[in-house]
Amino acid sequence: MVLNWESVITGIVSLIVIGAFHPLVIWCEYHFTEKIWPAFLAAGALCMAAALFTEGMISTVFGLSGAGLLWSIRELKQQTERVRKGWFPENPKRK
Repeated sequence: MVLNWESVITGIVSLIVIGAFHPLVIWCEYHFTEKIWPAFLAAGALCMAAALFTEGMISTVFGLSGAGLLWSIRELKQQTERVRKGWFPENPKRK
């Protein structure tokens, strides 16, 4: 019986990407506001392009990271709303 470790590794990498981008979005919104979204777009596009030109698990990691970065654009906008509602602190240096 042959075990398919790629699927297990993909699942673990997915959890790591999701776990890493959640605090990254909070930190970026706090320090830069949601106006940092073009950096997420550029990095996401680069990761997706890299996924097209690589093979194996590294391609999967690039694809997951790219998708995470692109999804983070939406999360940045939602994080701004959460800050507005008072659920997260606003950076006092921005006022």
